[in-house]
Amino acid sequence: MEEYKKIYFASDVHLGAPGITDHRAHEKRFVSWLDSIKESAAEIYLMGDIFDFWFEYKHVVPRGFTRFLGKLSELTDMGIPIHFFTGNHDIWLYDYLENECGIKVYRKPVIRDFNGYKVFLAHGDGLGKYDRHYNFLKSVFTNPFAQWLFARIHPNLGIGIANMWSGKSREKNNRVYGDNYLGDDKEFSVLFAKEYLKKEKVDYFIFGHRHVARKVGVGPECQLIFLGDWIKLNSYVEFDGSTFELKYYNQNV
Repeated sequence: MEEYKKIYFASDVHLGAPGITDHRAHEKRFVSWLDSIKESAAEIYLMGDIFDFWFEYKHVVPRGFTRFLGKLSELTDMGIPIHFFTGNHDIWLYDYLENECGIKVYRKPVIRDFNGYKVFLAHGDGLGKYDRHYNFLKSVFTNPFAQWLFARIHPNLGIGIANMWSGKSREKNNRVYGDNYLGDDKEFSVLFAKEYLKKEKVDYFIFGHRHVARKVGVGPECQLIFLGDWIKLNSYVEFDGSTFELKYYNQNV
């Protein structure tokens, strides 16, 4: 990592989400942020739920998102590595973005060394056995046969069904969890991190998923960082080689 370069982390943009009133302005705001960091970025980590829904048929992908996809391609063409973690809303992302935009896709948690800091990276959903109902649903959605069956549905119907399911899922999550921090004893990610530290030492956990921007101490020398979202907060994390700092992008852009 070059001395003046930085590493950036963001999650939960939910491009195309039905609750967003101005989809173009929403997409342009996130693209504007990507553009603003391109000269200083050593790497960019997109930590899941960047799309509110995504499914790649053999010859079809969801329409829209052209500004975002174009910016990804521009950044990778500049030589900036972009790492994309699938979330619970864009779990059906396969090789299209890798082939067309040059990004690297991850479907499981990854541990990285950033300038001597050991960092556990994941979207944050389904970690541990704390939410058994969700873990069961995820096992269904990631089942190759279930994916094959869904791909047999015409895209007009399949994407419509998926968008409706996504909206209902968000409504339920807002009722049950909301976008407020629930406390150290109730947040599944915090419970997972504390349990994980009993087996292996890391310096940081960086998660999305919960739509809260917050640092939480989970061990004597370990912090969990929730990345927030780009629906209300426009938040991200910047690592300058020594400090992981939560920041917020100008919401008027």
